[in-house]
Amino acid sequence: MMTAGSILIEKHAPRPECFHLKDHSVPNDWMAIAHNLSSRELEKELSTAGWTFFFMANAIRTTVFGFNPAKMFGRALERLIGNVRQQRCNCLEIDGVATRSFLGLPYMKVSAHPRHIQKGMVFSGQ
Repeated sequence: MMTAGSILIEKHAPRPECFHLKDHSVPNDWMAIAHNLSSRELEKELSTAGWTFFFMANAIRTTVFGFNPAKMFGRALERLIGNVRQQRCNCLEIDGVATRSFLGLPYMKVSAHPRHIQKGMVFSGQ
């Protein structure tokens, strides 16, 4: 399961060479990015290469119920990815994952920020 700071990108989105994809895919043809940099360091590296890594200010959140944490996380990602696509972005950054229970029913809250990567400085959502 992913943690805060994990970045996902659409599988077929243009991306710079420094974006290495992890082996496993997530829902809807999205892939996790393998990196060991902070968001700020990653943005600086991309900027040097001529790419812009947009950060959308509005956080998106979802809550899912269930007994299987992996399935709950998968459903949460599907919802978040749908929201990111509506905003015409091709990346998302996980802000937090919290598992709790209410009256014995487990649930998971996942929050993220839409991100968009592209060559150039002017946002041109796909």
